[in-house]
Amino acid sequence: MGPGARLAALLAVLALGTGDPERAAARGDTFSALTSVARALGPERRLLGLLRRYLRGEEARLRDLTRFYDKVLSLHEDSTTPVANPLLAFTLIKRLQSDWRNVVHSLEASENIRALKDGYEKVEQDLPAFEDLEGAARALMRLQDVYMLNVKGLARGVFQRVTGSAITDLYSPKRLFSLTGDDCFQVGKVAYDMGDYYHAIPWLEEAVSLFRGSYGEWKTEDEASLEDALDHLAFAYFQAGNVSCALSLSREFLLYSPDNKRMARNVLKYERLLAESPNQVVAEAVIQRPNIPHLQTRDTYEGLCQTLGSQPTLYQIPSLYCSYETNSNAYLLLQPIRKEVIHLEPYIALYRDFVSDSEAQKIREFAEPWLQRSVVASGEKQLQVEYRISKSAWLKDTVDPMLVTLNHRIAALTGLDVRPPYAEYLQVVNYGIGGHYEPHFDHATSPSSPLYRMKSGNRVATFMIYLSSVEAGGATAFIYANLSVPVIKNAALFWWNLHRSGEGDRDTLHAGCPVLVGDKWVANKWIHEYGQEFRRPCSSSPED
Repeated sequence: MGPGARLAALLAVLALGTGDPERAAARGDTFSALTSVARALGPERRLLGLLRRYLRGEEARLRDLTRFYDKVLSLHEDSTTPVANPLLAFTLIKRLQSDWRNVVHSLEASENIRALKDGYEKVEQDLPAFEDLEGAARALMRLQDVYMLNVKGLARGVFQRVTGSAITDLYSPKRLFSLTGDDCFQVGKVAYDMGDYYHAIPWLEEAVSLFRGSYGEWKTEDEASLEDALDHLAFAYFQAGNVSCALSLSREFLLYSPDNKRMARNVLKYERLLAESPNQVVAEAVIQRPNIPHLQTRDTYEGLCQTLGSQPTLYQIPSLYCSYETNSNAYLLLQPIRKEVIHLEPYIALYRDFVSDSEAQKIREFAEPWLQRSVVASGEKQLQVEYRISKSAWLKDTVDPMLVTLNHRIAALTGLDVRPPYAEYLQVVNYGIGGHYEPHFDHATSPSSPLYRMKSGNRVATFMIYLSSVEAGGATAFIYANLSVPVIKNAALFWWNLHRSGEGDRDTLHAGCPVLVGDKWVANKWIHEYGQEFRRPCSSSPED
């Protein structure tokens, strides 16, 4: 297969977008990239404009109603007003026969609300779908798990890790933004509907607490109530095996809604169960956290993420070093790159200030219209999965001369051939709410992987560029190397995925930790085996 055919195969594998960029903004995928979430601010601004017009119309209507009320009230407060006066008698009859009917049946209120509803319907197609709400709720649960965040703290707008009696502030926002009872209920209900009572219970408990504190207050925007939260929490506790809590909450529910026959039957059922098994009064089932997708390395992965990007004490290892790298290449002689070798097996190098601010911004801008939900290889298929939450786009070198310059810089630094088909086009990734990529290999581990359709071998190396900074989270964790690298804007990471024998290096298992706060962008250049034969010669030794 010649270079042209290989390139065609590469395009088929990477599904490089060539159509309408609006296809990238599919409903239900808003939560999977923060740039898509930011675009949702536009429709909300339009809704705010509609609501402002509605409020002004209603304020004018209410001012007019107040004028009418004051006029009639003044007549009633004047005890000397004689109905014998034919003018006053006439206006009384007219008010009761005509004016009050016009006030009560005025179309102004319905016209105002109709205009608001019509405007909403025009904006509705641009709003996030219910799948986005579910995705955003699952993101909060993911952050809760990986960073051991306290739900009560999150509801107050505080990002705190709680381990036993120790409380650690992971991030201190400039402005606290607290959640409402309805907000917490919606998160809990997403978990509840999945049968995930481990997450449902703390969020529903917080919802119940907040609803209790504001009971009697009516908020137009709320979908749930204290009764809804008590109902769901009671059943969640029952499903988790805690019948005594389920009974207590069900009894509380009946205080607010005594005519609810279903809840009354539940109370009788729980009372009978407790009478048959008195130990249930004190026994509380231990709810296990769901392990999806059954990560064997979960504890190590999350432990590395919780460091928020830190490395073991490396200064005592003489073989690790910092330098200004030229790689004996004339291209870098006048502007060497700051290099830090941060690990040897696997070999991992960090290059500081590999791109400039303007280059990083340009790459983000080029990619943004073409972002689509990221996928993973599953056999010969490519699937959207919960363990990878981001959107990505592929940029040809022909998009802008700057990308050609970037490729020259990567080639000079690594000594590898990064021209297609020996390397893939630049993949640009924007992570979503709590965006992450759980432990994975960059190289293919199955002969049926779509990567082999390129006919240029496996991915021998990864060159990853951080295109943005984040406030917290988002580190790159190398699981078996016991190392996590924080997001460093404009820096790049390089590592070998394969041994010189061509075998995959299992120590390169790595992950993108969930982004706690911030907008994370990276760019990946994956370099393949073919074309590197004389640049990185093979070896029969599995140690090389």
